[in-house]
Amino acid sequence: MLKQGLELKQQQKLSRLQIQTIKLIELPIQDLEQRIRTELEENPVLDDSPEPKSDDEVRDVSLDELKDDDYIPAYKTRVNNWGKDARPEYNTFTVKESFTQSLIKQLGYRNLSKEEFDIAAFIIGSLDQTGYLRRDIESLVDDMAFRAGITTDADQVLKILKVIQSFEPAGVGARDLRECLIIQLRARKQTPSVLNAIQILENCFEDFTNKRYQKICSRLGISEQELKEATRSIRKLNPSPGGQIDDSYNDQAQQVVPDFVLEEHDGELSFSMPRFSVPELRVNKKYADMMLSAKGGSDREQKEAASFVRQKLDSAKWFIEALKQRQNTLTKTMQAILDYQHDYFLDGDESNLRPMVLKDIAAITGFDISTISRVVSSKYIETHFGIFPLKYFFSEGMENSEGEEVSTRELKKALKECVDAEDKKKPLTDEQLVTKMNERGYKVARRTIAKYRGQLGIPLARWRKEI
Repeated sequence: MLKQGLELKQQQKLSRLQIQTIKLIELPIQDLEQRIRTELEENPVLDDSPEPKSDDEVRDVSLDELKDDDYIPAYKTRVNNWGKDARPEYNTFTVKESFTQSLIKQLGYRNLSKEEFDIAAFIIGSLDQTGYLRRDIESLVDDMAFRAGITTDADQVLKILKVIQSFEPAGVGARDLRECLIIQLRARKQTPSVLNAIQILENCFEDFTNKRYQKICSRLGISEQELKEATRSIRKLNPSPGGQIDDSYNDQAQQVVPDFVLEEHDGELSFSMPRFSVPELRVNKKYADMMLSAKGGSDREQKEAASFVRQKLDSAKWFIEALKQRQNTLTKTMQAILDYQHDYFLDGDESNLRPMVLKDIAAITGFDISTISRVVSSKYIETHFGIFPLKYFFSEGMENSEGEEVSTRELKKALKECVDAEDKKKPLTDEQLVTKMNERGYKVARRTIAKYRGQLGIPLARWRKEI
């Protein structure tokens, strides 16, 4: 049986201004500048000329002149995003290339046919984030045929893979840890210790990973001192070559332009936003005249022209207001972070970095957590001790023995110091590291030690043991 009825629902909708502000808040400064350029191209009312060329081209118009019974005017509009200098120069900071782009660039320096290049590019695209090729060659051959229409065989793929394995960083394109380490050793100066290290990995890898050192010496006919020097050479290698290159940016994002610049004077901290200022507004004379001439007129074309100008003026109003709100939001958020992490920003000492989550800054600023998240995303600050993404300053916390909250970065730093100071002949187990951390005043569980050790790339005790 069908029933009809009324249901009252309360629904909150974002205004046009709120939606535009949210979109602008998310943009890093370079994307924002492009967004402003796009708006200038699409809205003829806006003008980015630094100064009016003459009174005939642009003149100030009182907003009262533009008032109409059926229209609430926007602003006097003129855009000047660049301050007094039409295009001031500011520092840009190069970030690490994406992993894939770095390898493709190196590929371009090799004398390869188009077919070989396509095969190599497919192999590079198949590497995981650590730089390894985890797939067997036959599967790769089949994938090339079905997914890329490349007809090849295992021998040719292996030949091209050897080319990729000669790229930087050394070890890239390896199919397992053993091959990765051997590739790196072969790229080094072939000293006695390096040659012994290659022999160990090629002929005694299982014995080496299980610390059967006497067996290795006996099998290869080397002394304990020679084994120790070879082992030292192996421990200097990078088991994850792909991790040397930051792949968190897409192929186009090759430069970081800081949104904020930290300034310190006699212990007083402040910041600036040198790449951005809220545009000033002025009505372009031509469009102001179109509106003024249409007032009281009955001509249809004049009314249509006036309607067009009003639409563009409204668009300019919302865009400029959204830019103002963006700047206000970013300024309040950055100031809150600066105040919260004041001691850290004085000298960059990580031990002074307080635990801080999005909720903390949201409570200070009065903004929603989602707004803080948008501000933090893809924004950078230039300090006197480096360039940092705003995300860097956020971390969870734990209590120490005195009940004070400390950041996870401080805990990781203390853990690393414990490992660095251990006797490498008798490295500390996770249980012993718990005791050491407790002695330092940090209350941590064994599973926490294991978690942080993994995040720091510190292997288990048995893998840290040296002769």
